[in-house]
Amino acid sequence: MSNAARVVRRRLLVAVPVLAVTSMGMFVLGAASPYDPAQQYAGAAAFTATEENLAQLRANWGVDDPLPVQYWRWITNLLRGDLGWSTSRHEPVTSVLAARSGWTLLLVGAALALVLLASLALGTLAAYRRGGLLDRGLRAAAYAVEAMPVFWLALAAITVFALALGWFPAGGLTDIAADGTHPADVAHHLVLPVTVLAISQAPWFLLFVRDAVADSLRDDYVLAARARGLPGRVVLFGHAMRTALLPFLTLIGTHLPELVGGAVLVETVFSLPGLGAVTVQAALGSDFPLLAATTLVTTAVVLTANLLADLAYTAADPRVRLDG
Repeated sequence: MSNAARVVRRRLLVAVPVLAVTSMGMFVLGAASPYDPAQQYAGAAAFTATEENLAQLRANWGVDDPLPVQYWRWITNLLRGDLGWSTSRHEPVTSVLAARSGWTLLLVGAALALVLLASLALGTLAAYRRGGLLDRGLRAAAYAVEAMPVFWLALAAITVFALALGWFPAGGLTDIAADGTHPADVAHHLVLPVTVLAISQAPWFLLFVRDAVADSLRDDYVLAARARGLPGRVVLFGHAMRTALLPFLTLIGTHLPELVGGAVLVETVFSLPGLGAVTVQAALGSDFPLLAATTLVTTAVVLTANLLADLAYTAADPRVRLDG
């Protein structure tokens, strides 16, 4: 069995229990909620609905059944692709996920690509000019941004670039007068959210690249390359940077949960129609089916990203064995 196949097998052995425990935890928390799902579904009509009507709703959904029975029914429906009915949006949960997940993936993917490119370029330059003005300025900025909550960065960006300067929209995906969803219009609206989310994650990646490349520049083989008279850019990008970036692949996987969590706040502040906004709406409305589905999907995405990071690590350096 190849090294990659062993990594996949080992990760799957971990992923299945993690998903099971996550689903159990969400189910227990949902069952412990003091809110009545029938009243939540009825909304304002619950004030005029009879107790018999509410009891009939509970019987139809089986919320009065024992907790293990409810969980088993939910799991069997989940395996058949039935994620339940969203009580806050009054539509199937699968329809909500299908309509919203693409926007969240676009936001997270664009922010991740931006932060990776910027941190690689700036971190490498800071390491090459270690102790210089650029290095000190970037480190100071990274430490400052690390202390700023992502929602504060989002509000500051809206205040400066949307309200004061008027360069970008303050929220949404399209203009109010737009007759459809056009790529150029969407890209214009996503500039601020993507930039804010990328900046919020930049300190970790920037400082990691800076320290890793700085350490690599002191290795013997890099010093030998310099002694042979190789150009600085060849030494930096061809020798020091390649070795220093191997652990960088693992860092991407470990920080993906924080990136997803930041996306929830960014989508809420900028009124984007992604999974983050509906997750907040589900939490405020005690919409357990939708909240459980978004949590489970997010957990699965994070586990998959960690697996891909490990596979990329083994592909980049076949000497590494991650199967234990």
